[in-house]
Amino acid sequence: MTQDRSIIAVTGADREEFLQGLVTNDIARAKDGLAYAALLTPQGKLIADFFLKGESDRFLIDVAAEVAPQLFQRLSMYKLRADVALAEADLKVSRGTGPAPDGALPDPRHTALGWRLYGAQAGDDGSDWTALRVEHLIPEWGHELGPESYILEAGFERMNGVDFRKGCYVGQEVTARMKHKTELRKGFVRVAVEGPAEPGTEITSSEKVVGTLHSRAGDRAIAWLRFDRASEEMQAGAARVARLD
Repeated sequence: MTQDRSIIAVTGADREEFLQGLVTNDIARAKDGLAYAALLTPQGKLIADFFLKGESDRFLIDVAAEVAPQLFQRLSMYKLRADVALAEADLKVSRGTGPAPDGALPDPRHTALGWRLYGAQAGDDGSDWTALRVEHLIPEWGHELGPESYILEAGFERMNGVDFRKGCYVGQEVTARMKHKTELRKGFVRVAVEGPAEPGTEITSSEKVVGTLHSRAGDRAIAWLRFDRASEEMQAGAARVARLD
């Protein structure tokens, strides 16, 4: 299934410094490939996650179309007097897991997610993306990720989406505090599901809500759990749920 994506082009002499001070990853990672990153609120919550591609005269931001307007608006707010221009680029995204075409770049989140290509045509090689995301615990905007997400609970460190050595960015203080806690109390995990349960179903343990079921592929799914409340005996509606990770 082809993703509904928007491409924002960032140009101007200050484009690199501008993005470096805002996003969670080091912009240098985008110069020779794709970088995965996010823009956060000052409180550390997710505004949007996206891919960054560096080109000779611009950066491209590949973002879910449904959140692109909010991202564009927030980036515009931060421009101030910087020599930076934002525009929607007339490009489409192709992706696949088979042999990569010329110009394609590897998905930085996980090698199993294959490649992405930017050009005049959108495309998809028919890979089972939901199954791949579930197998490798890759949350996605509109399914697992949203405006209440914190990137460390979402696994951004594992997905190469945050750099703790790059210096300041919006939401950095909250993210750093979470990083240096002894352990996260909640987050996404893989679970086994036995029985009927749709994404969005609450997960319970001892009749208390401990999380939510998200993307499902067969008898496996991504779940958001409160680790301190989860147990070996969990349910999602009529289904039995067991943590795998």
